[in-house]
Amino acid sequence: MLLEIVKYPDPRLAKKCAEVAEVTPELRGLIENMVQTMYEKDGVGLAAPQIGHNIRLITVDDTGPKERKALRVLINPVIVDPEGEKESEESCLSVPSFSTKIKRKETLTLKAQDDKGQDVCFRAEGLLAVILQHEIDHLNGMTIVDHAGRLKRAMYDKKIAKWRKNQDQKS
Repeated sequence: MLLEIVKYPDPRLAKKCAEVAEVTPELRGLIENMVQTMYEKDGVGLAAPQIGHNIRLITVDDTGPKERKALRVLINPVIVDPEGEKESEESCLSVPSFSTKIKRKETLTLKAQDDKGQDVCFRAEGLLAVILQHEIDHLNGMTIVDHAGRLKRAMYDKKIAKWRKNQDQKS
């Protein structure tokens, strides 16, 4: 089932997410829907708060959205041993028509549980490292707008206000 993407500045995107206690059939269903939504929306990552769930769960595929060969489901992900620095241009499904340059760690180790509740640990670099940091930001209540400079953020907030005004006039 395709899920609705929560859009900035929805306050649900600004909340720190709760740990997942166990992998349940309901959680597995949510994961399936998240994966379908991520691919249908041409994303390479999706965090649970982006679809309205305040839990520490992300789906990631750095080969996406076209190839879909490296799906990772990560529960309660934690970054350890980050190294280096890299700047990249990022966009987000929850922040339409906005992109910004963000400095991220170039490599990192990620510890999490998979969709079966098994511990996983792997080293990530390049695009995968950027995607993981982006999605974990969502779990910590941050969006790419929070990384933007004050002027760029103010301009985007003004654009959002204008979109909302136009939507209200159409209703």
